[in-house]
Amino acid sequence: MKILKYLFLFALLSFVALTVFVATQKGDFSVERSKVINSPRATVYNYLNDFRNYEDFESWSVEDPSIKMTYANKTSGNGATFYWDGADGKGNSIILKTKDGESIDQKMQFDGTEADVNWTLKDTLNGKTKVTWKGKGTMSFLFKIYTALHGGSDRVIGTIYEKSLANIDKNLDYETKTYAVTVDGVVKKTETPYIKQTFTSEIAKVSKNARIVIPKLIHFSETNGLAASGKPFIIYHTYDTKTGLAKISICLPINKEISTSSGSDILAGKLNGFDAVKATLNGDYSHRNEAIAKTTAYINNQKIIPDLSWSHLEILTLSKLDVKASSKLVTEIYFPIKPKVVPATVTEPIYAPENTGEAPSEPRTEQPRTEPVKRKPVAPTPAPAQTPAQEEDSEF
Repeated sequence: MKILKYLFLFALLSFVALTVFVATQKGDFSVERSKVINSPRATVYNYLNDFRNYEDFESWSVEDPSIKMTYANKTSGNGATFYWDGADGKGNSIILKTKDGESIDQKMQFDGTEADVNWTLKDTLNGKTKVTWKGKGTMSFLFKIYTALHGGSDRVIGTIYEKSLANIDKNLDYETKTYAVTVDGVVKKTETPYIKQTFTSEIAKVSKNARIVIPKLIHFSETNGLAASGKPFIIYHTYDTKTGLAKISICLPINKEISTSSGSDILAGKLNGFDAVKATLNGDYSHRNEAIAKTTAYINNQKIIPDLSWSHLEILTLSKLDVKASSKLVTEIYFPIKPKVVPATVTEPIYAPENTGEAPSEPRTEQPRTEPVKRKPVAPTPAPAQTPAQEEDSEF
């Protein structure tokens, strides 16, 4: 019995000693890990800039499927937030500042532990990206105990970062390489009224701009009692691969034609029907150039005449607003072409046959014969005499 008491006292004293030791330790931590990701920098940036992807790569979320994620209306860019709740506690994160394609600054809180989080991205050889993930903050008392028992904050948090970076690489490798391009052939695109915003954009940023503009168009339509009549689409008025720029109109089809007030940044328009060669891209938007190349080759091989007055149209059948996985995206691309000209049929004139007394070559119904009608002869009416003036006006 005394042995048990001694063991209990020893355990209690050990716990008190550990508590005092932990309490006297600094709660600050700074952890950094890097990894080369086998995907282009723009792709990696867009993936990290959307909180909807975090449950698929953060190791603590992947290893504990019971964690519940909650997202705000805004999930990407400055001000985006998300929350999680699991057996080990609750937390949230917010994006404070971004530098497009280069860095993301966040603030994270988890059961009293707070951290400033920073992601930086740099290009490497062969189109890959070096991602550096830094975390710096203050641990809660319980988290200090946990890290003290498991080798320190650098080991505990660093392991989370290493596993998560490996998940990012694996996920993006699958998402970017899983795609398909199909050339569907010649179709007729029907006319539709729409609302739009028109501007010049970097081609690489069209997808990002669409995610910003489309919600504005939807809000405008709902505010003005309009109903969307299809999926959003993008009209490429110009597409210059040398400068990397395109003049585009991001559009939302609506159920009726309208007029917008002067000075509005959202305008109304009508897409006239046109003949087109259609292609379908299933997968990440970065493969659009391959879809364009395949369709151009089809047009040339089939000796179809393209309409060069504008570039093409893309319908966002399934966009990032609908699904988070790039492999699930669906984009329909329409390349305008000249209508096929059908030559007119030349018809030889038909002359009435001469009355030779011969039977006509085609059968005809014989008409009943009637007696000729005798008419009373009518005396000709003399023409009026011309006056001198009338004679002068005459050219003959």
